[in-house]
Amino acid sequence: MLLDNIRLFLLIVEKGSLAAAAREAGLSATTVSESLAALEAHFGAILLNRTTRAISITEEGSLLVEQAPSVLDEVEELENRIRFGAEHLSGTIRLSVPSDLGRHIITRALDDFISDHPDISIELHLSDGYVDIVGQRMDLAVRFGTLLDSTLRVRQVKPTRRVICASPDYIARHGEPLQPSDLKRHNCLLMRFGNTLDNVWELGDGTTKQVVTVSGNRVANDGAIVRQWALAGHGIVWKADLDVAEDIIQGRLVELLPDFAAPPAPLQLLFPPGRTQPRRVKMLAERLAAALGEARLPSA
Repeated sequence: MLLDNIRLFLLIVEKGSLAAAAREAGLSATTVSESLAALEAHFGAILLNRTTRAISITEEGSLLVEQAPSVLDEVEELENRIRFGAEHLSGTIRLSVPSDLGRHIITRALDDFISDHPDISIELHLSDGYVDIVGQRMDLAVRFGTLLDSTLRVRQVKPTRRVICASPDYIARHGEPLQPSDLKRHNCLLMRFGNTLDNVWELGDGTTKQVVTVSGNRVANDGAIVRQWALAGHGIVWKADLDVAEDIIQGRLVELLPDFAAPPAPLQLLFPPGRTQPRRVKMLAERLAAALGEARLPSA
């Protein structure tokens, strides 16, 4: 009962209200309220301050949110190993990945992983913007670029680079840029990361480095949509090589300005700080690292 009450408390915090947690769990609001009261009585501390309009977490509640997930994971893993044996994997893994990468390379790896471990459940979150891995209770995330949160645990996978490309149809109609400055007269398909418009393209390295501010008539916060626009011939795109590798190899997209390719950037797996990862998360991390490491690049 204690563990069930802790799980429900974490759900309340995640959803932001008792009513939302009740709907998610398929319980009555009264049951959720009684569960929270029982948990607070057990610890002898107020975990949530509640008003008619909102809830706020106390210091004791924050400590429980920080420490409880690892305890619950360890209990679940111990139970599974006792019931089914050391090699059996089960339980839910919450995974956050960039949208375009998630729709092809990651989903294929997940299909194989679930096929090998049918009692695993995956909750996949696709996002190209900032994700609060701890606040959203993610077990694992895949991210491009330099890590901003130094508290997260990191596993480097491989260096990646961003590739400027367009469809053969677009190039036939509008010509091919020969210098980075030529991009200013082209329709560029842009990403928005949160409030930041990704329209300043830093190309080349060392003596070839050039910074170009581009523009275009299509902007999205979803990398898969931007790639689809490029495939449809609507403009020039600047994408991670893993996202467009197959398109370039198959001739659906053509790499442009290869002599001005930006220097490689990190691709990494991120884990919440201070938590012992369940074996199922470790095994999935191994599978994803292998899939990403084996993915063919346009230069391969």
